[in-house]
Amino acid sequence: MPFPDVVPTLTDGVVLLRAHRPSDAEGIVAQSNDPASMRWTTVLRPYERQQAQEFRTLIEDGWNAGTGNLHWAIAGAADPDEYLGTIDLRHGPGGTAEVGFGLHPAGRGRGLMSRAVRLLAGYYFGDLGGHRLYWYAARGNFASWRVAWACGFQHHGLLPQKLAPAPGDPEAVALDAWAASVGADDDLTKPKAPWFEPPTLESDGIRLRGWRDDDLAVAEPHDHPSHHVPERAIPTAETFEAWLMRRRELMSQGTSVNWCIADPATDEPVGEMLVFVHQGSMTDGDTAELGYFLKPSARGRGFASRATRLATAYALSPDGLGLRRLVAETAADNAVSNRILESAGFTRWGHEAQATAPGGSVGPADHWERVRQ
Repeated sequence: MPFPDVVPTLTDGVVLLRAHRPSDAEGIVAQSNDPASMRWTTVLRPYERQQAQEFRTLIEDGWNAGTGNLHWAIAGAADPDEYLGTIDLRHGPGGTAEVGFGLHPAGRGRGLMSRAVRLLAGYYFGDLGGHRLYWYAARGNFASWRVAWACGFQHHGLLPQKLAPAPGDPEAVALDAWAASVGADDDLTKPKAPWFEPPTLESDGIRLRGWRDDDLAVAEPHDHPSHHVPERAIPTAETFEAWLMRRRELMSQGTSVNWCIADPATDEPVGEMLVFVHQGSMTDGDTAELGYFLKPSARGRGFASRATRLATAYALSPDGLGLRRLVAETAADNAVSNRILESAGFTRWGHEAQATAPGGSVGPADHWERVRQ
C-alpha cells in the first residue's frame, strides 16, 4: 500500500499516531521555530512552509521505500486532526533502531510523549520483531530524558560529539549526547531508577533546597586542602555551569540527592550537601555516603553542622530516603569535619594509615557511619 495507507495507526485511547497530512504543515512550522525545538534539535533556521513540505515528502518516500525512517504524526485520540508533534523510528543493524521525537508547544506538559514512545516501542518490538530501541539527546535536554526515563530506558552515559550541530552555523561543533536504550523484554511502564528532586528542608536555622541557575555566589575562591575535598567537587565561577549540570545528571539517574545549603535569612547559597552512591542507584541498596562543603565566607556560623544533622535525618527517615546506613570518609587531620560528623551522631568505625586522598596523595583517613535506630 502506498503512503498514507501504509502507515499503521497506533493508539492507546489517549494518544494517536497516524500518517502525516498536508494540513500538518502549519503545526510543523510552528513547532520547528519554537525556541525549545531550536535549542535541542538541528532543524533549519528559519524553518518555513517549504521546509515542511519537503519534510512531508521525505516522510512519504521513507514509508513507500520501506527502508527509510518511519514517521508518525502525534495527535490526541479525541481529535485525530490535531497535530501535536512527530515521532520516528530509525532502523539500525541487527534488530536495533533509534527513536526520535518532538512535540508542538500545544502538546507539552500533558504526558503525551511517553505514551507515544510506548506505542512506537510496542509496535517495533511486536509487529516488527525488534530487539532493542535506542534514544539519544543533546546533553542537558532533561525534557527528552524525562520521556525516555519514564518509559524504562536504561541510561548508558555520555557520548562525546555524537550529534551533528545545527545547520547554517560554520562555527558550530558537534554536541555531546546522552545515550539510553530499552529492550524487548523490558518494562516500558516504569523507570529503571529513581529521579531525585531534592525537597526543601528547613529546621534549626538552616535551609536545604534545590540548586538554581543563579546560585553562582557559592563559587567563591576556596582554600580547602586538596586532600580534604576533591577539586572537582567545589565549583569556580568558570566551572559552575558544568558543575551544576553534572549534579542534575546524577540526580536524574538516581545516584545522588544534591542540596544547596542556604542561609534561611537571605536564601544565599553557602555550600553543598549531598547523599550519594558510587555505583547503581540509591534504591539498589540500603547504604549511601554523605558529603558536603562550605564556602570560606560562611564558616563559623554553624551552617555545616546543622545541615549535616538535617540531611542525615532525612536520609535515614522512612519518610525520606529510607536508608538503613549512612557513611562518610574524612582525612584524619580534618578536625572540623570530624567534629561535625560526631555532632550528627556518626561513629568512627575504621581508620586507614595509607588511604588515597582526593588530591592523589596518600595519608591517614577515618571512616564514619550512622545506622538508623
